[in-house]
Amino acid sequence: MQLVQRSKRVIEARLNNTAVRAMSGSMVAYEGQINFKSAGFGGGAGLVAGIKQRATGESLSLMECAGHGVVYFAHDAAETTIIELAGETLQVESEQLMVLNGNLNTNVTFAGLRGATGGQGLFTTTVSGHGQIALLSRGGPLIHLEVSPQYPLVVDPDAFVCARGNLNQSFVTDVSWRTAIGHDAGEAFSLRWEGSGVVSIQPAER
Repeated sequence: MQLVQRSKRVIEARLNNTAVRAMSGSMVAYEGQINFKSAGFGGGAGLVAGIKQRATGESLSLMECAGHGVVYFAHDAAETTIIELAGETLQVESEQLMVLNGNLNTNVTFAGLRGATGGQGLFTTTVSGHGQIALLSRGGPLIHLEVSPQYPLVVDPDAFVCARGNLNQSFVTDVSWRTAIGHDAGEAFSLRWEGSGVVSIQPAER
């Protein structure tokens, strides 16, 4: 089973009596003998993952496409990017995750507290294992930014899409630049990444 970039907004999954998981409702066309069914949260944790998803609010809803043929995926005319995972763990915004193939597991992990005063817990979806992932980005293609020990990276959480590598995430609160550009609702915070790895962002905010 292989994911192919059909165009900048369409992903093609070539199935040979194999299966692929995708965001519910993202199939736009298919050829051949393909069966569709709900894949729930899509991870290996089954019921536990479903309970965790409800408790944390992470909204990952997947369908399984299985059989022999070609399935085409797209969502809201967003641009798409295929990323290969080789035993790594990818931290990703659940609404940006469109297609998964291979031996990949999804889960929800605790990402920390949003500021010391609010105490609100934040959670993130992780994908780990070997296989391909197709991600969505709005406003243009994904922008991949390298993080090194000498150069930590701070990003707007509404622009963040995914991160991988040996990275530590923390939260920066009371960010004056967010207020300056009009993001003054509620407690302002942004994501700070330290270590070695790659953080991918989209040109448009959610």
